[in-house]
Amino acid sequence: MIAVNNLSIHFTGDYLFDSVSFLINDRDRIGLVGKNGAGKSTLLKIISGQLEPESGTVTSPSGNTLGYLPQEMIIRTPRTVKEEALLAFSEVLNLEKQIAKITIQLSEREDYHSKEYAKLIEQLNDANERHHMLGGNTKDADTEKILLGLGFEHKDFTRKVSEFSGGWQMRIELAKILLRRPDVILLDEPTNHLDIESIQWLEDFLKSYPGSVMLVSHDRAFLDNVTTRTVEISLGKIYDFKCSYSEYVEQRASIRETQMAAYANQQKEIAEMERFIERFRYKATKAKQAQSRIKLLEKMDRVEVDGMDTAHIQFRFPPAPHSGKISFEATNLSKSYGEKVVLTDLNFAIEKGEFIAFVGRNGEGKSTLARIIVGDLDHTGIARLGHNVKIGYYAQNQAMMLDPEKTVFQTIDDVATGDMRPRVRNLLGQFLFGGETIDKKVKVLSGGEKSRLALAKLLLEPVNLLVLDEPTNHLDMQSKDILKSALLQYDGTLLVVSHDRDFLQGLTDKVFEFKNHQIKEYIGDVYNFLETRKLESLKQLELKGTAARQTEDTVSSGKLDYERRKQIEKEARKVKNQIEKQENLIDDLEQKIADIDAILSNPGNHNQKVNSGELFKEYEELKLQLEKAMHSWEMLHGELEEVQNQI
Repeated sequence: MIAVNNLSIHFTGDYLFDSVSFLINDRDRIGLVGKNGAGKSTLLKIISGQLEPESGTVTSPSGNTLGYLPQEMIIRTPRTVKEEALLAFSEVLNLEKQIAKITIQLSEREDYHSKEYAKLIEQLNDANERHHMLGGNTKDADTEKILLGLGFEHKDFTRKVSEFSGGWQMRIELAKILLRRPDVILLDEPTNHLDIESIQWLEDFLKSYPGSVMLVSHDRAFLDNVTTRTVEISLGKIYDFKCSYSEYVEQRASIRETQMAAYANQQKEIAEMERFIERFRYKATKAKQAQSRIKLLEKMDRVEVDGMDTAHIQFRFPPAPHSGKISFEATNLSKSYGEKVVLTDLNFAIEKGEFIAFVGRNGEGKSTLARIIVGDLDHTGIARLGHNVKIGYYAQNQAMMLDPEKTVFQTIDDVATGDMRPRVRNLLGQFLFGGETIDKKVKVLSGGEKSRLALAKLLLEPVNLLVLDEPTNHLDMQSKDILKSALLQYDGTLLVVSHDRDFLQGLTDKVFEFKNHQIKEYIGDVYNFLETRKLESLKQLELKGTAARQTEDTVSSGKLDYERRKQIEKEARKVKNQIEKQENLIDDLEQKIADIDAILSNPGNHNQKVNSGELFKEYEELKLQLEKAMHSWEMLHGELEEVQNQI
C-alpha cells in the first residue's frame, strides 16, 4: 500500500496539486485521468521518487518494490535485447552468486555439527527459496514469454538494443518492469509504444497481475479492460471513483448534475432570504424574523460544485479542394530496407472520400506505406497520386519533429502563408494556446501540448487527402473526441494508422490489414473487421510460428477439409505427448532437488558424497536441467496453442 498525504506542487505560480491525499491499495487497478497538463505524469514521478513535492509525503511499507515506466526514455547499452531484459533479475543473479559462494564454503568445511555450519545451511536454504520465489529457475523462459508478448520475435533477442527505435526500447523497459514483479507498477502512457495485439496481451497480463497497478492512458478501451478504479486530477484536486473509466464518466456527470441542481436551489433560497432581510430588517414588526434569517444564512452549509476544467480545443478541417475520383493508386508496389522485405507487389486504389484504417502488428509496413503515399520514401513499383490531390500528413513522431527552440507562435507563423498569416493567433487559441503560452518554447511543452501544436499545423492550408500516423498519442480523452468529431465532418479522403480501438470505432469505412508483406481490404470499421474475421480478439491478427496458418482464403465456410483436420489433430496429439513427457521430467527433477534439499538441511544425513562436493555439483546440474525442462514445457504449450488455432 502507498499513502499520498497532503501533496502540493506548483509550476509557474499555478498549483498542479493542492493538498491532495489518496491511497494505492493492494491489487488496485487505478486509471489516472485528467486533461493534458493536469499533472498526471508529475504525480507518477512524485510517487516513484523521481520528483520531490513542495509539501506532503508519499509513504509505503518497508521493502515495498515499485516499477515506473515514463512516457519517453532512451536505453544506451551495448547489450542485446534479451541481455538487457535479463537485468530485471539482478536480485536473482546476486542470489545465484551467493548460493555458489555458500556451496563452495560448505564443501570445504568439515565441522558439520557446528553452529556456523548450520547457519550456512540456513542461509543456503533461504537463498534457494528466495531464488525460486523470484522465478530464478524460469527466468529465461519468462523473459522470452514477455518479450514475445510485447511484440518481439525470437530473432530479435540477439540484436543490439541500439538497433531499435525509441518505441521498441520502451517495450524492453516495460518488459524489465513486468519481469521484476514489483509490488506496485506505475505506467505512463504504455500503449503509445504498442500495436493492438501487444496492447491486448498487456491487458491480460495486468488484469491477473498480483500487485497494484496505476497507469496513465488516453486509450478508453484499454482503461475499461484493465482498471477498476479511476482517479481524476482536475484544477489541482483529486476525485476518486471506484469504477472503470466509462462508469466514471457517467458517475462524474451525474454527480455534477446533482450538485448543480442543489446549488441552484440553494442559491434561490439564499436570494429569497436576502431579499426578506433587506426589506424588513429595519421594520420593528419584522425585525425578529429578519434576524432569524440572518442567523440561518450564517449557519447554512453552502453547496459547492466540483471545479471542472472546461477548456477544450475546437476546430474543423477546411473544406477539401476538388480532386479526381482516385486519390492514390499503387501498382506492383514494393519496399525493402536492405535485406528486410516490408511490402511486396501491392496493387490497390484509394478512391476519393474513403476513410481507411491501417491495422496490423508493428513492423508490418503501416507507417512505411503512409510515408510512400506522401512521397517521403523511395520504393519500387508505381505509387501515383490522383488528379489535384493535396496531402496533409501527420507523422507518428510529428510532435518530436517540432523545433524545440522555437516558440509556439513561431512554429505556426513561420509556415503560415496567405490568408492564414493574420489568423495565426486565432488558430492557436482554438488549440488552447493563448496569452503567454504562445511565447513558450516547444521544448518545455508537455507531450499533449506538442501533439496539439502539430495538429494545428495541419489546418494551415486546405487538403483533400489526410494521412494520419498515430495522431492520438498523448492527446487527452476530450481532445481525441474533438479530433474524431472533426474528422467525421471532413469531406476529403482519410488514411489513419492507429492502435486506439475506441478512436477507430465508427470513424473509418474500410480497413487495410497489413500482414506477411501484403495488405487485405475489409469493409467497415475496426470492430466490423473483427466480426467479419470471426476473431475473438485482435491477438489473432497474426498467429506466430510455422504451425500457424490462415485457412479462410482456401477453405469454404471457414471449415477445414477432412484430411487437413486429421493432420492437425495428429500434430496436436504429438505435441500433447511431448508436453506430458516434459511434465513427468519436471516432476522427477523437482523430487530429486527436494531430496537433496532434505539432505543438505540435516547435517546428520551428510555422507562422503556431500563432503566431497559431488552432491552440490549434482544439485546445480539438476536445477539447470529443471530450468531447461520448464522452458521446453512453455515452448510446447505455445506450439500446441498455435496448432489448435488452425482448427
